[in-house]
Amino acid sequence: MTISTSSAATNVSELERLKTLHNGSKQKLTFSDAEFERRLNGLRRIMAEKNLDAVVLTSYHNIKYYSDYLFTYFGRSYALVVTADDSVSITANIDAGMPWRTSYGDNIVYTDWRRDNFYFGIQEALNRRGIKATRLGVEDDTLPVLLRDKLQAAFPDATLTDVSQAAMRQRMIKSAEEIEVIKHGARIGDLGGEAIKAAITEGITEYEVALIGTEAMVHEIARTFPDQEVRDTWVWFQSGINTDGAHNWATTRKLQQGDILSLNCFPMTSGYYTALERTLFLGEPDARSLELWNVNVEVHERGLELIKPGAVCKDIAAELNEIYISHGLLANRTFGYGHSFGVLSHYYGREAGLELREDIDTVLEPGMVVSMEPMITVPDGQPGAGGYREHDILVIDENGAENITKFGYGPNNNIINP
Repeated sequence: MTISTSSAATNVSELERLKTLHNGSKQKLTFSDAEFERRLNGLRRIMAEKNLDAVVLTSYHNIKYYSDYLFTYFGRSYALVVTADDSVSITANIDAGMPWRTSYGDNIVYTDWRRDNFYFGIQEALNRRGIKATRLGVEDDTLPVLLRDKLQAAFPDATLTDVSQAAMRQRMIKSAEEIEVIKHGARIGDLGGEAIKAAITEGITEYEVALIGTEAMVHEIARTFPDQEVRDTWVWFQSGINTDGAHNWATTRKLQQGDILSLNCFPMTSGYYTALERTLFLGEPDARSLELWNVNVEVHERGLELIKPGAVCKDIAAELNEIYISHGLLANRTFGYGHSFGVLSHYYGREAGLELREDIDTVLEPGMVVSMEPMITVPDGQPGAGGYREHDILVIDENGAENITKFGYGPNNNIINP
Protein backbone atom coordinates (compact mmCIF):
# COMPACT_ATOMS: atom_id res chain seq x y z
CA MET A 1 0.00 0.00 0.00
CA THR A 2 1.30 3.44 -0.95
CA ILE A 3 0.13 6.29 1.29
CA SER A 4 1.88 9.65 1.25
CA THR A 5 0.86 11.86 4.17
CA SER A 6 2.32 13.56 7.24
CA SER A 7 2.87 10.88 9.88
CA ALA A 8 4.54 13.37 12.26
CA ALA A 9 1.55 15.71 12.49
CA THR A 10 0.56 16.58 16.05
CA ASN A 11 -2.65 18.54 15.35
CA VAL A 12 -5.29 18.91 12.66
CA SER A 13 -3.73 22.03 11.13
CA GLU A 14 -0.58 20.04 10.31
CA LEU A 15 -2.36 17.19 8.55
CA GLU A 16 -1.97 16.86 4.80
CA ARG A 17 -4.54 18.46 2.49
CA LEU A 18 -3.93 15.82 -0.17
CA LYS A 19 -2.88 12.18 -0.25
CA THR A 20 -1.65 9.59 -2.69
CA LEU A 21 -3.45 6.46 -1.53
CA HIS A 22 -2.66 3.41 -3.66
CA ASN A 23 -4.12 0.69 -1.45
CA GLY A 24 -3.97 -2.75 -3.07
CA SER A 25 -3.72 -2.98 -6.84
CA LYS A 26 -5.76 -1.82 -9.81
CA GLN A 27 -8.82 -4.02 -10.34
CA LYS A 28 -10.30 -5.30 -13.56
CA LEU A 29 -12.47 -2.56 -15.04
CA THR A 30 -15.74 -2.85 -16.95
CA PHE A 31 -14.04 -2.04 -20.25
CA SER A 32 -10.61 -2.46 -21.82
CA ASP A 33 -7.83 0.13 -21.60
CA ALA A 34 -8.27 0.68 -25.34
CA GLU A 35 -11.93 1.55 -24.78
CA PHE A 36 -11.09 4.16 -22.14
CA GLU A 37 -8.41 5.64 -24.38
CA ARG A 38 -10.97 5.83 -27.20
CA ARG A 39 -13.31 7.78 -24.95
CA LEU A 40 -10.59 10.08 -23.60
CA ASN A 41 -9.28 10.76 -27.10
CA GLY A 42 -12.78 11.76 -28.13
CA LEU A 43 -12.87 14.23 -25.24
CA ARG A 44 -9.44 15.51 -26.21
CA ARG A 45 -10.73 16.26 -29.70
CA ILE A 46 -13.43 18.35 -28.04
CA MET A 47 -10.71 20.06 -25.99
CA ALA A 48 -8.76 20.85 -29.16
CA GLU A 49 -11.84 22.24 -30.92
CA LYS A 50 -12.56 24.53 -27.94
CA ASN A 51 -8.86 25.36 -27.33
CA LEU A 52 -8.96 24.07 -23.75
CA ASP A 53 -5.96 23.40 -21.50
CA ALA A 54 -7.87 20.75 -19.51
CA VAL A 55 -11.36 19.59 -18.62
CA VAL A 56 -12.73 19.29 -15.08
CA LEU A 57 -15.61 16.78 -15.10
CA THR A 58 -17.84 16.77 -12.03
CA SER A 59 -20.94 14.74 -12.99
CA TYR A 60 -21.65 11.13 -12.06
CA HIS A 61 -22.10 10.12 -15.68
CA ASN A 62 -18.99 11.67 -17.20
CA ILE A 63 -16.65 10.67 -14.37
CA LYS A 64 -17.98 7.13 -14.79
CA TYR A 65 -17.83 7.24 -18.59
CA TYR A 66 -14.23 8.43 -18.82
CA SER A 67 -12.74 6.65 -15.78
CA ASP A 68 -15.14 3.79 -14.77
CA TYR A 69 -15.43 5.22 -11.25
CA LEU A 70 -18.95 5.87 -9.94
CA PHE A 71 -18.72 7.98 -6.81
CA THR A 72 -21.00 8.18 -3.78
CA TYR A 73 -21.79 11.83 -3.10
CA PHE A 74 -22.79 12.19 0.57
CA GLY A 75 -22.11 15.93 0.46
CA ARG A 76 -18.57 15.75 -0.98
CA SER A 77 -17.52 16.79 -4.47
CA TYR A 78 -15.66 14.62 -6.97
CA ALA A 79 -13.87 15.38 -10.22
CA LEU A 80 -11.98 13.89 -13.13
CA VAL A 81 -9.31 16.19 -14.54
CA VAL A 82 -8.50 15.33 -18.15
CA THR A 83 -5.45 16.80 -19.87
CA ALA A 84 -3.94 16.26 -23.30
CA ASP A 85 -1.80 13.44 -21.91
CA ASP A 86 -3.59 11.74 -19.02
CA SER A 87 -6.46 11.85 -16.52
CA VAL A 88 -6.64 12.01 -12.73
CA SER A 89 -9.62 11.60 -10.42
CA ILE A 90 -10.03 13.85 -7.37
CA THR A 91 -11.76 11.86 -4.63
CA ALA A 92 -12.56 12.17 -0.93
CA ASN A 93 -10.45 10.59 1.80
CA ILE A 94 -13.54 8.82 3.17
CA ASP A 95 -13.34 6.45 0.16
CA ALA A 96 -9.66 5.65 0.80
CA GLY A 97 -8.01 3.63 -1.99
CA MET A 98 -11.17 2.32 -3.64
CA PRO A 99 -11.45 5.11 -6.27
CA TRP A 100 -7.87 4.49 -7.41
CA ARG A 101 -8.39 0.71 -7.54
CA THR A 102 -11.60 0.96 -9.58
CA SER A 103 -10.71 3.70 -12.06
CA TYR A 104 -8.71 4.24 -15.20
CA GLY A 105 -5.98 6.83 -14.68
CA ASP A 106 -4.27 8.52 -11.75
CA ASN A 107 -5.89 9.58 -8.48
CA ILE A 108 -5.50 12.33 -5.88
CA VAL A 109 -7.25 12.04 -2.51
CA TYR A 110 -8.33 15.18 -0.66
CA THR A 111 -8.90 15.25 3.09
CA ASP A 112 -11.44 16.98 5.34
CA TRP A 113 -8.80 18.78 7.42
CA ARG A 114 -9.25 22.14 5.66
CA ARG A 115 -12.14 23.72 3.79
CA ASP A 116 -12.03 23.57 -0.02
CA ASN A 117 -9.34 20.90 -0.22
CA PHE A 118 -11.30 19.56 -3.20
CA TYR A 119 -10.45 22.64 -5.28
CA PHE A 120 -6.87 22.54 -4.02
CA GLY A 121 -6.71 18.98 -5.37
CA ILE A 122 -7.79 20.14 -8.83
CA GLN A 123 -5.16 22.88 -8.73
CA GLU A 124 -2.50 20.39 -7.69
CA ALA A 125 -3.47 17.95 -10.46
CA LEU A 126 -2.75 20.64 -13.04
CA ASN A 127 0.34 22.01 -11.25
CA ARG A 128 1.94 18.55 -11.19
CA ARG A 129 1.48 18.41 -14.95
CA GLY A 130 2.90 21.86 -15.55
CA ILE A 131 -0.42 23.25 -16.80
CA LYS A 132 -1.28 26.89 -16.15
CA ALA A 133 -4.93 26.88 -17.09
CA THR A 134 -6.30 29.78 -19.09
CA ARG A 135 -9.27 27.87 -20.54
CA LEU A 136 -10.94 25.06 -18.58
CA GLY A 137 -13.78 22.82 -19.73
CA VAL A 138 -16.66 22.30 -17.27
CA GLU A 139 -20.15 20.75 -17.32
CA ASP A 140 -22.62 23.61 -17.11
CA ASP A 141 -25.63 21.29 -17.35
CA THR A 142 -24.91 19.72 -13.94
CA LEU A 143 -22.50 22.15 -12.26
CA PRO A 144 -24.11 23.95 -9.29
CA VAL A 145 -23.56 27.71 -9.18
CA LEU A 146 -21.74 27.53 -5.84
CA LEU A 147 -19.32 24.88 -7.10
CA ARG A 148 -18.76 26.79 -10.35
CA ASP A 149 -18.02 30.00 -8.44
CA LYS A 150 -15.50 28.24 -6.22
CA LEU A 151 -13.87 26.60 -9.24
CA GLN A 152 -13.59 30.02 -10.88
CA ALA A 153 -12.05 31.41 -7.69
CA ALA A 154 -9.49 28.59 -7.70
CA PHE A 155 -8.54 29.54 -11.28
CA PRO A 156 -9.17 33.31 -11.40
CA ASP A 157 -7.33 33.79 -14.69
CA ALA A 158 -9.13 30.96 -16.50
CA THR A 159 -12.22 31.07 -18.70
CA LEU A 160 -14.66 28.27 -17.88
CA THR A 161 -16.19 26.77 -21.04
CA ASP A 162 -19.03 24.28 -21.26
CA VAL A 163 -18.25 20.83 -22.68
CA SER A 164 -21.39 19.03 -21.47
CA GLN A 165 -23.28 19.07 -24.77
CA ALA A 166 -20.31 17.92 -26.85
CA ALA A 167 -19.54 15.15 -24.35
CA MET A 168 -23.18 14.07 -24.45
CA ARG A 169 -23.04 13.74 -28.23
CA GLN A 170 -19.95 11.57 -27.89
CA ARG A 171 -21.71 9.29 -25.38
CA MET A 172 -24.72 8.86 -27.68
CA ILE A 173 -22.75 6.58 -30.03
CA LYS A 174 -21.95 3.32 -28.25
CA SER A 175 -18.91 1.14 -28.83
CA ALA A 176 -19.06 -2.63 -29.30
CA GLU A 177 -17.95 -3.08 -25.68
CA GLU A 178 -20.73 -0.81 -24.42
CA ILE A 179 -23.36 -2.57 -26.50
CA GLU A 180 -22.28 -5.91 -25.07
CA VAL A 181 -22.88 -4.61 -21.52
CA ILE A 182 -26.25 -3.14 -22.54
CA LYS A 183 -27.33 -6.45 -24.11
CA HIS A 184 -26.51 -8.26 -20.89
CA GLY A 185 -28.56 -5.66 -19.04
CA ALA A 186 -31.58 -6.26 -21.27
CA ARG A 187 -31.27 -10.01 -20.75
CA ILE A 188 -31.05 -9.56 -17.00
CA GLY A 189 -34.08 -7.27 -17.04
CA ASP A 190 -36.03 -10.03 -18.78
CA LEU A 191 -35.03 -12.45 -16.00
CA GLY A 192 -36.28 -9.99 -13.40
CA GLY A 193 -39.54 -9.71 -15.30
CA GLU A 194 -40.02 -13.46 -15.32
CA ALA A 195 -39.38 -13.65 -11.57
CA ILE A 196 -41.96 -10.92 -11.00
CA LYS A 197 -44.52 -12.52 -13.28
CA ALA A 198 -44.17 -15.81 -11.41
CA ALA A 199 -44.66 -14.04 -8.05
CA ILE A 200 -47.83 -12.15 -8.93
CA THR A 201 -50.79 -13.33 -6.89
CA GLU A 202 -53.72 -11.75 -5.10
CA GLY A 203 -52.77 -10.40 -1.67
CA ILE A 204 -49.03 -9.96 -2.22
CA THR A 205 -47.78 -6.38 -1.76
CA GLU A 206 -46.13 -4.25 -4.39
CA TYR A 207 -42.89 -3.98 -2.44
CA GLU A 208 -42.67 -7.77 -1.95
CA VAL A 209 -42.97 -8.29 -5.70
CA ALA A 210 -40.34 -5.59 -6.27
CA LEU A 211 -37.92 -7.30 -3.89
CA ILE A 212 -38.33 -10.62 -5.70
CA GLY A 213 -37.51 -9.04 -9.06
CA THR A 214 -34.57 -7.08 -7.67
CA GLU A 215 -33.04 -10.13 -6.01
CA ALA A 216 -33.25 -12.18 -9.21
CA MET A 217 -31.48 -9.46 -11.19
CA VAL A 218 -28.78 -8.76 -8.60
CA HIS A 219 -27.81 -12.44 -8.46
CA GLU A 220 -27.52 -12.58 -12.25
CA ILE A 221 -25.51 -9.34 -12.41
CA ALA A 222 -23.06 -10.77 -9.85
CA ARG A 223 -22.76 -13.97 -11.89
CA THR A 224 -22.28 -12.15 -15.20
CA PHE A 225 -19.95 -9.40 -13.91
CA PRO A 226 -18.08 -11.07 -11.02
CA ASP A 227 -15.31 -8.44 -10.90
CA GLN A 228 -17.59 -5.40 -10.59
CA GLU A 229 -19.45 -3.62 -7.83
CA VAL A 230 -23.02 -4.78 -7.25
CA ARG A 231 -25.17 -1.70 -6.71
CA ASP A 232 -28.21 0.40 -7.64
CA THR A 233 -30.44 -2.24 -9.31
CA TRP A 234 -34.11 -1.70 -8.51
CA VAL A 235 -37.74 -2.45 -9.46
CA TRP A 236 -40.80 -0.21 -9.64
CA PHE A 237 -43.81 -2.50 -9.38
CA GLN A 238 -47.15 -0.71 -9.40
CA SER A 239 -50.79 -1.74 -9.14
CA GLY A 240 -54.15 -0.03 -9.51
CA ILE A 241 -54.00 3.75 -9.15
CA ASN A 242 -50.25 3.53 -8.51
CA THR A 243 -49.72 2.74 -12.21
CA ASP A 244 -50.62 6.33 -13.19
CA GLY A 245 -47.00 7.55 -13.15
CA ALA A 246 -44.04 5.92 -14.80
CA HIS A 247 -41.73 6.55 -11.84
CA ASN A 248 -43.99 5.62 -8.92
CA TRP A 249 -42.16 3.60 -6.28
CA ALA A 250 -43.51 0.37 -4.84
CA THR A 251 -45.86 0.67 -1.86
CA THR A 252 -47.46 -1.65 0.69
CA ARG A 253 -50.64 -1.87 -1.39
CA LYS A 254 -51.85 -5.47 -1.79
CA LEU A 255 -52.72 -6.76 -5.25
CA GLN A 256 -56.40 -7.32 -5.95
CA GLN A 257 -58.22 -9.34 -8.56
CA GLY A 258 -58.83 -7.19 -11.64
CA ASP A 259 -55.87 -4.86 -10.97
CA ILE A 260 -53.93 -3.24 -13.76
CA LEU A 261 -50.23 -3.81 -13.01
CA SER A 262 -47.02 -2.16 -14.19
CA LEU A 263 -43.74 -4.07 -14.15
CA ASN A 264 -40.55 -1.97 -14.32
CA CYS A 265 -37.17 -3.72 -13.97
CA PHE A 266 -33.96 -1.69 -13.90
CA PRO A 267 -30.75 -3.74 -13.76
CA MET A 268 -27.70 -1.51 -13.29
CA THR A 269 -24.60 -3.17 -14.67
CA SER A 270 -21.58 -1.07 -13.66
CA GLY A 271 -23.46 2.21 -14.03
CA TYR A 272 -25.15 1.18 -17.29
CA TYR A 273 -28.92 1.45 -17.10
CA THR A 274 -31.31 -0.88 -18.90
CA ALA A 275 -35.02 -1.37 -18.43
CA LEU A 276 -37.94 -3.72 -18.96
CA GLU A 277 -41.43 -2.21 -18.59
CA ARG A 278 -44.73 -3.98 -19.16
CA THR A 279 -48.45 -3.64 -18.51
CA LEU A 280 -50.12 -6.69 -16.96
CA PHE A 281 -53.52 -7.51 -15.48
CA LEU A 282 -54.34 -9.74 -12.54
CA GLY A 283 -57.34 -11.51 -14.01
CA GLU A 284 -59.23 -10.62 -17.17
CA PRO A 285 -59.34 -6.88 -17.97
CA ASP A 286 -62.68 -5.20 -18.62
CA ALA A 287 -63.58 -4.19 -22.20
CA ARG A 288 -62.37 -0.56 -21.97
CA SER A 289 -59.09 -1.55 -20.30
CA LEU A 290 -58.46 -4.10 -23.03
CA GLU A 291 -59.23 -1.51 -25.71
CA LEU A 292 -56.80 1.01 -24.20
CA TRP A 293 -54.11 -1.61 -23.76
CA ASN A 294 -54.39 -2.65 -27.40
CA VAL A 295 -54.15 0.96 -28.57
CA ASN A 296 -50.92 1.39 -26.65
CA VAL A 297 -49.60 -1.87 -28.11
CA GLU A 298 -50.45 -0.55 -31.58
CA VAL A 299 -48.37 2.56 -30.93
CA HIS A 300 -45.55 0.46 -29.49
CA GLU A 301 -45.37 -1.85 -32.49
CA ARG A 302 -45.44 1.01 -34.98
CA GLY A 303 -42.70 2.72 -32.99
CA LEU A 304 -40.52 -0.37 -33.19
CA GLU A 305 -40.89 -0.28 -36.98
CA LEU A 306 -39.89 3.38 -37.19
CA ILE A 307 -36.57 3.08 -35.33
CA LYS A 308 -33.87 2.76 -37.99
CA PRO A 309 -30.82 4.67 -39.29
CA GLY A 310 -31.79 8.01 -40.82
CA ALA A 311 -35.03 8.41 -38.88
CA VAL A 312 -35.44 11.74 -37.07
CA CYS A 313 -36.51 11.70 -33.42
CA LYS A 314 -39.20 14.36 -33.82
CA ASP A 315 -40.64 12.68 -36.92
CA ILE A 316 -41.09 9.41 -35.04
CA ALA A 317 -42.93 11.27 -32.29
CA ALA A 318 -45.15 13.08 -34.79
CA GLU A 319 -46.23 9.87 -36.54
CA LEU A 320 -46.99 8.06 -33.30
CA ASN A 321 -49.00 11.03 -32.11
CA GLU A 322 -51.35 10.49 -35.04
CA ILE A 323 -52.30 7.04 -33.75
CA TYR A 324 -53.23 8.43 -30.35
CA ILE A 325 -55.12 11.28 -32.04
CA SER A 326 -57.17 8.79 -34.05
CA HIS A 327 -58.30 7.19 -30.79
CA GLY A 328 -58.80 10.48 -28.93
CA LEU A 329 -55.96 9.68 -26.52
CA LEU A 330 -53.17 12.15 -27.28
CA ALA A 331 -53.93 14.15 -24.12
CA ASN A 332 -53.41 10.94 -22.11
CA ARG A 333 -49.81 10.57 -23.27
CA THR A 334 -47.46 11.24 -20.36
CA PHE A 335 -43.92 11.69 -21.82
CA GLY A 336 -41.75 11.18 -24.91
CA TYR A 337 -41.66 7.89 -26.78
CA GLY A 338 -38.15 6.80 -25.83
CA HIS A 339 -34.60 7.79 -24.94
CA SER A 340 -30.96 6.84 -25.19
CA PHE A 341 -29.21 4.27 -23.01
CA GLY A 342 -25.78 4.26 -21.41
CA VAL A 343 -24.40 5.73 -18.19
CA LEU A 344 -27.59 6.98 -16.58
CA SER A 345 -29.88 6.33 -13.64
CA HIS A 346 -32.81 7.84 -11.80
CA TYR A 347 -30.34 10.01 -9.85
CA TYR A 348 -27.66 10.79 -12.43
CA GLY A 349 -27.05 11.08 -16.12
CA ARG A 350 -29.10 11.75 -19.21
CA GLU A 351 -28.48 12.00 -22.95
CA ALA A 352 -31.17 14.56 -23.61
CA GLY A 353 -30.16 15.02 -27.24
CA LEU A 354 -31.38 11.51 -28.07
CA GLU A 355 -35.01 11.38 -26.98
CA LEU A 356 -38.02 10.58 -29.15
CA ARG A 357 -39.80 13.89 -28.60
CA GLU A 358 -41.31 16.59 -30.77
CA ASP A 359 -38.49 19.06 -29.98
CA ILE A 360 -35.52 16.78 -30.79
CA ASP A 361 -34.15 16.81 -34.35
CA THR A 362 -31.37 14.25 -33.83
CA VAL A 363 -30.99 11.75 -36.69
CA LEU A 364 -30.66 8.11 -35.60
CA GLU A 365 -27.29 6.51 -36.44
CA PRO A 366 -25.71 3.06 -36.13
CA GLY A 367 -24.29 2.65 -32.63
CA MET A 368 -27.13 4.48 -30.94
CA VAL A 369 -29.28 2.57 -28.42
CA VAL A 370 -32.82 3.80 -27.79
CA SER A 371 -36.05 2.64 -26.20
CA MET A 372 -39.56 2.55 -27.56
CA GLU A 373 -41.85 3.13 -24.58
CA PRO A 374 -45.26 4.69 -25.22
CA MET A 375 -47.45 5.34 -22.18
CA ILE A 376 -50.94 6.68 -21.61
CA THR A 377 -52.68 7.33 -18.30
CA VAL A 378 -56.45 7.32 -17.77
CA PRO A 379 -57.50 9.12 -14.54
CA ASP A 380 -59.09 7.33 -11.63
CA GLY A 381 -62.86 7.09 -11.91
CA GLN A 382 -62.91 6.80 -15.70
CA PRO A 383 -63.42 3.49 -17.53
CA GLY A 384 -60.10 1.69 -17.95
CA ALA A 385 -58.36 3.83 -15.34
CA GLY A 386 -54.63 3.29 -14.95
CA GLY A 387 -51.31 3.65 -16.71
CA TYR A 388 -50.47 1.56 -19.79
CA ARG A 389 -46.81 1.21 -20.73
CA GLU A 390 -44.62 -1.05 -22.86
CA HIS A 391 -40.83 -0.71 -23.24
CA ASP A 392 -38.28 -2.36 -25.51
CA ILE A 393 -34.59 -1.52 -26.14
CA LEU A 394 -33.24 -1.32 -29.69
CA VAL A 395 -29.63 -1.24 -30.90
CA ILE A 396 -29.38 0.63 -34.21
CA ASP A 397 -27.07 -0.89 -36.82
CA GLU A 398 -26.34 -0.38 -40.50
CA ASN A 399 -29.35 -2.43 -41.61
CA GLY A 400 -32.01 -1.32 -39.14
CA ALA A 401 -32.35 -2.04 -35.45
CA GLU A 402 -32.04 -5.10 -33.21
CA ASN A 403 -34.64 -5.44 -30.46
CA ILE A 404 -32.73 -6.84 -27.48
CA THR A 405 -35.80 -7.09 -25.21
CA LYS A 406 -37.33 -10.57 -25.38
CA PHE A 407 -40.04 -10.47 -22.68
CA GLY A 408 -43.50 -10.75 -24.24
CA TYR A 409 -45.90 -7.80 -24.25
CA GLY A 410 -49.61 -7.17 -24.63
CA PRO A 411 -52.80 -9.06 -23.73
CA ASN A 412 -51.63 -12.28 -25.35
CA ASN A 413 -48.75 -12.55 -22.87
CA ASN A 414 -49.48 -10.64 -19.70
CA ILE A 415 -52.91 -11.48 -18.33
CA ILE A 416 -52.25 -13.34 -15.07
CA ASN A 417 -55.02 -15.81 -14.25
CA PRO A 418 -54.51 -17.46 -10.84
